Amino acid sequence: MADFYYLPGSAPCRSVIMVAKAIGVELNKKLLNLQAGEHLKPEFVKINPQHTIPTLVDNGFALWESRAILVYLVEKYGKTDSLYPKCPKKRAVINQRLYFDMGTLYQSFANYYYPQVFAKAPADPEMFKKIEAAFDFLNTFLEGQTYAAGDSLTVADIALVASVSTFEVAGFDISKYENVNKWYENAKKVTPGWDENWAGCLEFKKYFE
Repeated sequence: MADFYYLPGSAPCRSVIMVAKAIGVELNKKLLNLQAGEHLKPEFVKINPQHTIPTLVDNGFALWESRAILVYLVEKYGKTDSLYPKCPKKRAVINQRLYFDMGTLYQSFANYYYPQVFAKAPADPEMFKKIEAAFDFLNTFLEGQTYAAGDSLTVADIALVASVSTFEVAGFDISKYENVNKWYENAKKVTPGWDENWAGCLEFKKYFE
């Protein structure tokens, strides 16, 4: 069983938990208390020099960056390739959505909310505009689409639903984005491990109360 270093409130960690659930892989979950500096202990830095979560250790093979972990799990343990199809074009669209999630959507969350939550900084309206722009892009991607990349659930949907649900508990109004809202309501119903994802969201929500 793979060791999984994580925090339930973290969106990237939750995406890995949902993908593992979808392919029937059990994770040996190891909570890492970042506030207590557990990620900086020499034994963890030895595993992951970047000392970030999530980190997976599968039979001695260490990997971090959640979206890399999602793809690895499906490629190694998926009984089918439905979550990450082998077709180069389908896979390319999924990759684009994963990179969009990392570099644009979730990045906009981190840039706007993290300074407020962790540094007690005032809200930056310019950073809020970046969130709105990211949701506008996602809304466009989802025009006429039930899923984020192709016609069935993939790792792209799972990564994105982890991010979008985090925006929801932070108080961002998703309902203004019709296509995102429709996709999100469906994703809640069809994504394996959604309940655990939502429980993690509610844990993260405490930072906003």
